[in-house]
Amino acid sequence: MSMRIGLFGGTFDPVHNGHISIVRSFLKSGYIDKLWILLTPVPPHKLNKEHVSYDHRKEMLRLAFQDVEHVSISTIEQTLPKPSYMVQTVTHLAQKYPEDEFSLCIGEDSMAQFHTWKDYRKLLEHCQLLVAERPDTDHSEVGSEIMEKVQFIPHDPVEASSTEIRELLNSGNDPQLLLPDRVYSYIKEHKLYQ
Repeated sequence: MSMRIGLFGGTFDPVHNGHISIVRSFLKSGYIDKLWILLTPVPPHKLNKEHVSYDHRKEMLRLAFQDVEHVSISTIEQTLPKPSYMVQTVTHLAQKYPEDEFSLCIGEDSMAQFHTWKDYRKLLEHCQLLVAERPDTDHSEVGSEIMEKVQFIPHDPVEASSTEIRELLNSGNDPQLLLPDRVYSYIKEHKLYQ
C-alpha cells in the first residue's frame, strides 16, 4: 500500500520546540500519512562548522519525538556520500520506495532559497514541497516552476533557533523554555554545548 511520506531534514543541533511545532503542523496538514526526520551528518552549507556528534543529535531527536505519532527518525543520510545533498537523499528514497509519494517539508523562509539548492529541478521531479507558512515572508522572487510544486500549510511558528540555544548554553544562560524537557535534561546530563 502506498504511503504519503513527508521528509523533514536538518542538523537538529539541538532539536528544539520550533522543530516539534512545525512537525505537528505538517502532520495535521492532511497531505502526508507519516513524517520522516532526516538527520543530516554533514550539511553542504555548514561544512566548516563543528557539530555535536551524530549519535547525540540522533538521541535528542528520539527523545523529542518519542511521543509524537507517525514520526520516524531516519539515519539514511549517514549511509550516503557526504556532504548530504537533499537531491541525493530524495532520489535514493524514490528509487527504494517507488510506490510511495514524497513531500519535502520546509519552512516558508527556506522556500526563498530553494532555487540555490543543488539540482533543485531534479528534486522537484521526485517530490512536491509542503511549505509551513511564516508571516511576513516574501516569496515574490520564487520562480513559477517552484511555486507550481508548493502546497502551503497553516503554521503558527514557535520562535526558537538552534544557534540561539547553543549561544545561550555556551554563555551560561538557560534555554530551558526553548527545548523539550527530555532534550534539556539530556543536554545537561552530557554537558553539551558548553
